[in-house]
Amino acid sequence: CHPTFLAFALICEVSLLRAIMDGIPPLKDKRLIIKDLIFEKVKVRLYQPKTSTTGQRRGVLYFHGGVGRFGSIRAYERTCRILARKTNSVVVSVGYRLAPEFPYPTQFHDCLTATIHFMKTAQDYGVDPARIIVCGDSSGGTLTAAVAQALVNRKDVPKLRAQILIYPFLQAADFNLPSYQQNAKIPVLIRERTLILGLKYLNKDISAVNILLKGSHISEERRQKYQKWLSADNIPHEFKMRGYTPPGPPAPYSEEIYKLAKPFLEPLFSPLLCEDNVIAQLPETFILTCEYDVLRDDGLLYKKRLEDHGIKVTLCHLEEGFHGTIFLIDVNLHYLLSLPDFYLSLPAKIF
Repeated sequence: CHPTFLAFALICEVSLLRAIMDGIPPLKDKRLIIKDLIFEKVKVRLYQPKTSTTGQRRGVLYFHGGVGRFGSIRAYERTCRILARKTNSVVVSVGYRLAPEFPYPTQFHDCLTATIHFMKTAQDYGVDPARIIVCGDSSGGTLTAAVAQALVNRKDVPKLRAQILIYPFLQAADFNLPSYQQNAKIPVLIRERTLILGLKYLNKDISAVNILLKGSHISEERRQKYQKWLSADNIPHEFKMRGYTPPGPPAPYSEEIYKLAKPFLEPLFSPLLCEDNVIAQLPETFILTCEYDVLRDDGLLYKKRLEDHGIKVTLCHLEEGFHGTIFLIDVNLHYLLSLPDFYLSLPAKIF
């Protein structure tokens, strides 16, 4: 095919998927005050409950999923409305700019910028600066973890109260973990598709997918370093009962493939690979995982890393859950899970 045609087809694919995710906007919500604002050039939508309160509310910054290329404030309108109403919180949905128009890591920088702005101006919106939480699903969970890590050493803003990671993508070093084996062909996020989406997000050649799946981008030195964080031994036995075969000898290391995939191994893209001195300073954490999701074990491994450093973690595992579950909460939300000491609730089960 001619390169011009391929470029046009790619633009059409991105535009179509964005339109599908945006869907039909909901009707006006009489229970919320909804405002479109700009936080340091970043578009946000702020949701404030109209119910009276005796003090300042908690604040929640929400980073939507979509692999940095899809999703929007509009696509997550229902999710953020429910979150604001059910938790009586001020919710800020961050409309970070998308790739490929705005290349990675623009998405992270927009989320960090919006978070810092909100933390510094929280009281203007009736929010207690000590009760601010960052939250996101899928790649939005990646952004959440990366933002929380970026804030640990800042002295110009309050400490985050908590981080909420909803089936997050957290590492691109090992694609043979039990959940990747068990759910390799289960929609909506099959194993190969996960890597292809990541490569497209970084504007990299997708022809190296099969080599990357075998781990040729990991040197022996890095493999030894990551082993303590990524070992399948760190995953509880009950999560291996649907089948798991320990991988054989590692694939030969390729310097060329490593150069291609180098951004994959940076903490901005793979927060699970962040150094211990940062992990040890992270706030209390809630992680939601789904059984039928290739990313399940990313959440389980991050839980262990955090707990090993004394961080309190609440895990909610959906036995029948799949990737994208939270995106469908509009009419299927039956009850909320109360998070211990978070003063916050999140959708726990969807039927």
